[in-house]
Amino acid sequence: MTDALMAGPQTLETRAPAPTVRPQTEIDRAITDYLQHMGVERGLAANTLAAYRRDLARYASYLARSGRQRPADVTRHDVTGFVQALSDGSDGGSSLGVRSAARTVVAVRGLHKFWALEGITPTDPASDVHPPMPGKRLPKAISVGEVTRILEAVGTDTATGLRDRALLEFLYSTGARISEAVGLDVDDISLHASSLHTSRGAGDSEGPAIVRLFGKGSKERLVPLGSFGARALDAYLVRGRPLLAAKGKGTPALFLNARGGRISRQSAWTILKSAADKANITKDVSPHTLRHSFATHLLEGGADVRVVQELLGHASVTTTQVYTQVTADTLREIYAAAHPRALG
Repeated sequence: MTDALMAGPQTLETRAPAPTVRPQTEIDRAITDYLQHMGVERGLAANTLAAYRRDLARYASYLARSGRQRPADVTRHDVTGFVQALSDGSDGGSSLGVRSAARTVVAVRGLHKFWALEGITPTDPASDVHPPMPGKRLPKAISVGEVTRILEAVGTDTATGLRDRALLEFLYSTGARISEAVGLDVDDISLHASSLHTSRGAGDSEGPAIVRLFGKGSKERLVPLGSFGARALDAYLVRGRPLLAAKGKGTPALFLNARGGRISRQSAWTILKSAADKANITKDVSPHTLRHSFATHLLEGGADVRVVQELLGHASVTTTQVYTQVTADTLREIYAAAHPRALG
Protein backbone atom coordinates (compact mmCIF):
# COMPACT_ATOMS: atom_id res chain seq x y z
CA MET A 1 0.00 0.00 0.00
CA THR A 2 1.47 3.35 -0.97
CA ASP A 3 1.96 6.29 1.40
CA ALA A 4 -0.77 8.23 -0.46
CA LEU A 5 -3.36 5.52 0.14
CA MET A 6 -2.39 5.14 3.80
CA ALA A 7 -2.65 8.88 4.37
CA GLY A 8 -6.31 9.01 3.29
CA PRO A 9 -8.01 11.55 0.99
CA GLN A 10 -6.27 14.88 0.38
CA THR A 11 -7.12 17.98 -1.53
CA LEU A 12 -5.48 18.62 -4.87
CA GLU A 13 -3.54 21.55 -3.41
CA THR A 14 -2.06 19.64 -0.46
CA ARG A 15 -1.47 16.25 -2.02
CA ALA A 16 2.29 15.54 -2.28
CA PRO A 17 3.64 13.69 -5.31
CA ALA A 18 3.38 9.97 -4.66
CA PRO A 19 6.81 8.32 -4.50
CA THR A 20 7.61 5.87 -7.21
CA VAL A 21 7.27 2.43 -5.70
CA ARG A 22 9.12 -0.35 -7.46
CA PRO A 23 7.12 -3.59 -7.65
CA GLN A 24 8.61 -6.26 -5.44
CA THR A 25 10.42 -9.01 -7.31
CA GLU A 26 11.54 -12.52 -6.48
CA ILE A 27 14.98 -11.04 -5.89
CA ASP A 28 13.60 -8.72 -3.20
CA ARG A 29 11.91 -11.62 -1.43
CA ALA A 30 15.04 -13.78 -1.67
CA ILE A 31 17.10 -10.94 -0.17
CA THR A 32 14.61 -10.72 2.72
CA ASP A 33 15.07 -14.45 3.34
CA TYR A 34 18.84 -13.98 3.39
CA LEU A 35 18.66 -11.10 5.87
CA GLN A 36 16.41 -13.13 8.15
CA HIS A 37 18.90 -15.97 8.00
CA MET A 38 21.76 -13.63 8.90
CA GLY A 39 19.83 -12.06 11.75
CA VAL A 40 18.31 -15.16 13.31
CA GLU A 41 20.63 -18.06 12.54
CA ARG A 42 23.92 -16.23 12.18
CA GLY A 43 23.20 -13.74 14.97
CA LEU A 44 24.44 -10.72 13.05
CA ALA A 45 24.59 -7.55 15.15
CA ALA A 46 21.76 -5.07 14.59
CA ASN A 47 24.03 -2.36 13.17
CA THR A 48 25.74 -4.79 10.82
CA LEU A 49 22.40 -6.17 9.70
CA ALA A 50 21.15 -2.64 8.99
CA ALA A 51 24.24 -1.98 6.85
CA TYR A 52 23.65 -5.24 4.93
CA ARG A 53 20.03 -4.23 4.36
CA ARG A 54 21.04 -0.85 2.90
CA ASP A 55 23.73 -2.36 0.71
CA LEU A 56 21.49 -5.10 -0.66
CA ALA A 57 18.60 -2.68 -1.23
CA ARG A 58 20.89 -0.75 -3.56
CA TYR A 59 21.90 -3.99 -5.26
CA ALA A 60 18.26 -5.02 -5.73
CA SER A 61 17.45 -1.65 -7.30
CA TYR A 62 20.43 -1.99 -9.64
CA LEU A 63 19.29 -5.45 -10.73
CA ALA A 64 15.72 -4.28 -11.23
CA ARG A 65 16.88 -1.49 -13.55
CA SER A 66 18.84 -4.12 -15.47
CA GLY A 67 15.65 -6.14 -15.95
CA ARG A 68 16.54 -8.92 -13.52
CA GLN A 69 13.49 -10.30 -11.72
CA ARG A 70 14.62 -13.68 -10.37
CA PRO A 71 17.83 -14.67 -8.55
CA ALA A 72 18.61 -17.17 -11.31
CA ASP A 73 18.64 -14.30 -13.85
CA VAL A 74 21.68 -12.63 -12.29
CA THR A 75 24.98 -13.09 -14.12
CA ARG A 76 28.59 -12.37 -13.28
CA HIS A 77 28.36 -9.37 -15.59
CA ASP A 78 25.60 -7.94 -13.37
CA VAL A 79 27.74 -8.34 -10.27
CA THR A 80 30.83 -6.71 -11.79
CA GLY A 81 28.66 -3.94 -13.21
CA PHE A 82 27.32 -3.22 -9.74
CA VAL A 83 30.85 -3.13 -8.31
CA GLN A 84 31.73 -0.51 -10.92
CA ALA A 85 28.58 1.45 -10.09
CA LEU A 86 29.61 1.59 -6.45
CA SER A 87 32.77 3.46 -7.37
CA ASP A 88 31.39 5.81 -10.03
CA GLY A 89 27.75 6.20 -8.96
CA SER A 90 26.48 5.22 -12.40
CA ASP A 91 23.48 3.49 -10.80
CA GLY A 92 22.24 6.80 -9.45
CA GLY A 93 23.60 6.20 -5.97
CA SER A 94 26.51 7.93 -4.32
CA SER A 95 30.01 6.85 -5.28
CA LEU A 96 31.64 5.00 -2.41
CA GLY A 97 35.16 4.93 -1.12
CA VAL A 98 37.17 1.76 -1.36
CA ARG A 99 36.34 0.53 2.14
CA SER A 100 32.61 1.19 1.90
CA ALA A 101 32.47 -0.41 -1.54
CA ALA A 102 34.37 -3.45 -0.24
CA ARG A 103 31.82 -3.85 2.57
CA THR A 104 28.97 -3.76 0.05
CA VAL A 105 30.65 -6.34 -2.19
CA VAL A 106 31.09 -8.63 0.81
CA ALA A 107 27.33 -8.42 1.42
CA VAL A 108 26.61 -9.23 -2.24
CA ARG A 109 29.00 -12.18 -2.22
CA GLY A 110 27.39 -13.53 0.94
CA LEU A 111 23.96 -13.20 -0.64
CA HIS A 112 24.88 -15.17 -3.75
CA LYS A 113 26.69 -17.82 -1.75
CA PHE A 114 23.56 -18.29 0.37
CA TRP A 115 21.34 -18.54 -2.72
CA ALA A 116 23.61 -21.18 -4.26
CA LEU A 117 23.82 -23.24 -1.06
CA GLU A 118 20.04 -23.11 -0.62
CA GLY A 119 19.46 -24.17 -4.22
CA ILE A 120 17.78 -20.89 -5.12
CA THR A 121 20.29 -20.48 -7.95
CA PRO A 122 22.20 -23.20 -9.80
CA THR A 123 25.52 -21.32 -9.58
CA ASP A 124 27.20 -18.49 -7.69
CA PRO A 125 27.94 -15.63 -10.14
CA ALA A 126 29.82 -13.65 -7.48
CA SER A 127 32.21 -16.41 -6.41
CA ASP A 128 35.21 -14.91 -8.21
CA VAL A 129 34.27 -11.24 -7.85
CA HIS A 130 36.49 -9.75 -5.17
CA PRO A 131 36.04 -6.58 -3.15
CA PRO A 132 38.24 -3.63 -4.13
CA MET A 133 41.39 -3.65 -2.05
CA PRO A 134 42.11 -0.51 -0.05
CA GLY A 135 45.58 0.85 -0.42
CA LYS A 136 47.87 0.38 2.53
CA ARG A 137 47.62 3.33 4.84
CA LEU A 138 51.02 4.00 6.30
CA PRO A 139 50.94 4.59 10.04
CA LYS A 140 51.60 8.17 11.09
CA ALA A 141 54.32 8.58 13.67
CA ILE A 142 55.67 11.70 15.29
CA SER A 143 59.31 12.35 16.13
CA VAL A 144 61.00 11.49 19.42
CA GLY A 145 61.28 15.20 20.14
CA GLU A 146 57.55 15.73 19.59
CA VAL A 147 56.70 12.78 21.86
CA THR A 148 58.96 14.24 24.56
CA ARG A 149 57.31 17.65 24.29
CA ILE A 150 53.87 16.08 24.70
CA LEU A 151 54.91 14.05 27.74
CA GLU A 152 56.63 16.99 29.42
CA ALA A 153 53.65 19.27 28.81
CA VAL A 154 51.63 17.39 31.44
CA GLY A 155 51.80 18.90 34.91
CA THR A 156 52.21 16.50 37.82
CA ASP A 157 51.12 18.69 40.73
CA THR A 158 47.65 17.12 40.97
CA ALA A 159 46.28 13.58 41.16
CA THR A 160 44.84 13.83 37.65
CA GLY A 161 48.08 15.30 36.37
CA LEU A 162 50.04 12.37 37.79
CA ARG A 163 47.54 10.03 36.13
CA ASP A 164 47.75 11.80 32.78
CA ARG A 165 51.56 11.72 32.75
CA ALA A 166 51.57 8.04 33.76
CA LEU A 167 49.03 7.14 31.08
CA LEU A 168 50.89 8.90 28.25
CA GLU A 169 54.28 7.59 29.37
CA PHE A 170 52.74 4.12 29.53
CA LEU A 171 51.26 4.31 26.01
CA TYR A 172 54.54 5.38 24.45
CA SER A 173 56.71 3.06 26.58
CA THR A 174 54.70 -0.08 25.77
CA GLY A 175 53.01 0.60 22.41
CA ALA A 176 49.74 -0.55 23.97
CA ARG A 177 46.42 -0.01 22.29
CA ILE A 178 44.27 2.51 24.15
CA SER A 179 41.70 -0.23 24.88
CA GLU A 180 44.47 -2.31 26.47
CA ALA A 181 45.66 0.60 28.62
CA VAL A 182 42.26 1.63 29.98
CA GLY A 183 41.42 -2.04 30.62
CA LEU A 184 44.42 -2.56 32.90
CA ASP A 185 44.08 -3.43 36.57
CA VAL A 186 46.69 -2.60 39.19
CA ASP A 187 47.63 -6.28 39.45
CA ASP A 188 48.56 -6.34 35.76
CA ILE A 189 51.79 -4.40 36.34
CA SER A 190 54.98 -5.27 38.20
CA LEU A 191 57.26 -2.33 38.97
CA HIS A 192 60.72 -3.66 39.78
CA ALA A 193 62.96 -1.50 41.88
CA SER A 194 65.64 -1.44 39.18
CA SER A 195 63.21 0.40 36.92
CA LEU A 196 62.42 3.11 39.45
CA HIS A 197 65.96 4.28 40.21
CA THR A 198 68.88 5.35 38.07
CA SER A 199 71.25 3.06 39.97
CA ARG A 200 70.58 -0.26 41.68
CA GLY A 201 71.38 -1.08 45.24
CA ALA A 202 72.35 -4.48 46.49
CA GLY A 203 68.78 -5.40 47.34
CA ASP A 204 67.19 -4.30 44.08
CA SER A 205 65.66 -6.94 41.80
CA GLU A 206 66.92 -7.54 38.29
CA GLY A 207 65.19 -6.54 35.08
CA PRO A 208 62.75 -3.89 33.94
CA ALA A 209 59.17 -3.40 34.98
CA ILE A 210 56.70 -5.73 33.29
CA VAL A 211 53.10 -5.19 32.28
CA ARG A 212 50.55 -7.80 31.26
CA LEU A 213 48.40 -6.67 28.32
CA PHE A 214 45.30 -8.31 26.91
CA GLY A 215 45.03 -7.72 23.17
CA LYS A 216 42.50 -8.68 20.52
CA GLY A 217 40.72 -11.90 21.32
CA SER A 218 41.89 -11.54 24.96
CA LYS A 219 45.32 -12.76 23.87
CA GLU A 220 47.76 -12.11 26.70
CA ARG A 221 51.29 -10.81 26.28
CA LEU A 222 53.99 -9.49 28.61
CA VAL A 223 55.66 -6.21 27.66
CA PRO A 224 58.58 -4.49 29.39
CA LEU A 225 58.02 -0.99 30.70
CA GLY A 226 60.85 1.53 30.39
CA SER A 227 62.25 3.42 33.37
CA PHE A 228 60.48 6.70 32.48
CA GLY A 229 57.13 4.94 32.28
CA ALA A 230 57.81 2.94 35.45
CA ARG A 231 58.73 6.04 37.45
CA ALA A 232 55.64 7.90 36.19
CA LEU A 233 53.42 4.95 37.15
CA ASP A 234 55.08 4.67 40.56
CA ALA A 235 54.46 8.36 41.26
CA TYR A 236 50.83 8.00 40.20
CA LEU A 237 50.26 4.87 42.29
CA VAL A 238 51.81 6.45 45.40
CA ARG A 239 50.57 10.05 45.20
CA GLY A 240 47.75 10.16 42.66
CA ARG A 241 45.64 7.04 42.46
CA PRO A 242 44.80 6.83 46.21
CA LEU A 243 43.19 10.28 46.02
CA LEU A 244 41.12 9.32 42.98
CA ALA A 245 40.25 5.88 44.37
CA ALA A 246 38.85 7.48 47.54
CA LYS A 247 36.06 8.97 45.43
CA GLY A 248 35.02 5.63 43.94
CA LYS A 249 33.85 2.18 44.98
CA GLY A 250 37.07 0.23 45.12
CA THR A 251 37.61 -0.65 41.44
CA PRO A 252 40.83 -2.55 40.62
CA ALA A 253 41.34 -0.40 37.50
CA LEU A 254 44.81 1.11 37.12
CA PHE A 255 43.83 4.40 35.51
CA LEU A 256 40.95 6.12 37.30
CA ASN A 257 38.75 9.06 36.37
CA ALA A 258 37.94 11.97 38.68
CA ARG A 259 35.04 10.00 40.18
CA GLY A 260 37.18 7.00 41.07
CA GLY A 261 35.96 4.75 38.25
CA ARG A 262 37.82 3.27 35.31
CA ILE A 263 38.89 5.89 32.79
CA SER A 264 37.24 5.76 29.35
CA ARG A 265 38.88 5.64 25.93
CA GLN A 266 37.41 9.03 25.09
CA SER A 267 38.88 10.55 28.24
CA ALA A 268 42.29 9.12 27.35
CA TRP A 269 42.03 10.68 23.89
CA THR A 270 41.15 14.04 25.47
CA ILE A 271 44.14 13.81 27.83
CA LEU A 272 46.51 13.31 24.89
CA LYS A 273 44.86 16.04 22.80
CA SER A 274 45.19 18.51 25.66
CA ALA A 275 48.86 17.64 26.16
CA ALA A 276 49.55 17.97 22.42
CA ASP A 277 47.89 21.40 22.39
CA LYS A 278 50.00 22.54 25.34
CA ALA A 279 53.11 21.29 23.54
CA ASN A 280 52.10 23.27 20.40
CA ILE A 281 51.95 20.10 18.29
CA THR A 282 49.85 21.00 15.27
CA LYS A 283 49.72 17.49 13.82
CA ASP A 284 46.67 15.30 14.34
CA VAL A 285 47.68 13.19 17.34
CA SER A 286 45.67 10.30 18.79
CA PRO A 287 46.52 7.52 21.26
CA HIS A 288 47.22 5.28 18.28
CA THR A 289 49.83 7.83 17.15
CA LEU A 290 51.88 6.94 20.22
CA ARG A 291 51.59 3.25 19.31
CA HIS A 292 52.76 3.98 15.77
CA SER A 293 55.60 6.12 17.10
CA PHE A 294 56.64 3.38 19.55
CA ALA A 295 57.01 0.85 16.72
CA THR A 296 58.70 3.25 14.29
CA HIS A 297 61.23 4.49 16.84
CA LEU A 298 62.10 0.93 17.88
CA LEU A 299 62.79 -0.10 14.28
CA GLU A 300 64.77 3.05 13.62
CA GLY A 301 66.82 2.16 16.69
CA GLY A 302 67.66 -1.26 15.26
CA ALA A 303 65.03 -3.52 16.84
CA ASP A 304 64.15 -6.71 14.97
CA VAL A 305 60.74 -6.62 13.29
CA ARG A 306 59.68 -9.87 14.98
CA VAL A 307 60.46 -8.43 18.39
CA VAL A 308 58.32 -5.40 17.55
CA GLN A 309 55.60 -7.79 16.37
CA GLU A 310 55.56 -9.47 19.79
CA LEU A 311 55.53 -6.16 21.62
CA LEU A 312 52.62 -4.85 19.55
CA GLY A 313 50.67 -8.09 19.84
CA HIS A 314 50.30 -8.56 16.08
CA ALA A 315 49.19 -12.04 15.07
CA SER A 316 51.20 -11.86 11.84
CA VAL A 317 54.54 -10.24 11.13
CA THR A 318 53.13 -8.90 7.85
CA THR A 319 51.03 -6.48 9.89
CA THR A 320 54.16 -5.17 11.58
CA GLN A 321 56.16 -4.93 8.37
CA VAL A 322 54.24 -1.83 7.30
CA TYR A 323 56.42 0.02 9.82
CA THR A 324 59.56 -1.16 8.06
CA GLN A 325 58.40 0.70 4.96
CA VAL A 326 58.11 3.89 6.99
CA THR A 327 61.59 3.36 8.39
CA ALA A 328 62.99 2.62 4.93
CA ASP A 329 61.46 5.85 3.62
CA THR A 330 63.14 7.76 6.44
CA LEU A 331 66.48 6.12 5.68
CA ARG A 332 66.16 7.03 2.00
CA GLU A 333 65.49 10.66 2.89
CA ILE A 334 68.50 10.80 5.20
CA TYR A 335 70.69 9.09 2.61
CA ALA A 336 69.60 11.46 -0.16
CA ALA A 337 70.30 14.47 2.01
CA ALA A 338 73.59 13.32 3.52
CA HIS A 339 75.51 11.17 1.02
CA PRO A 340 77.75 13.22 -1.28
CA ARG A 341 76.93 11.09 -4.32
CA ALA A 342 73.27 10.35 -3.60
CA LEU A 343 71.99 13.04 -5.96
CA GLY A 344 73.61 14.22 -9.13
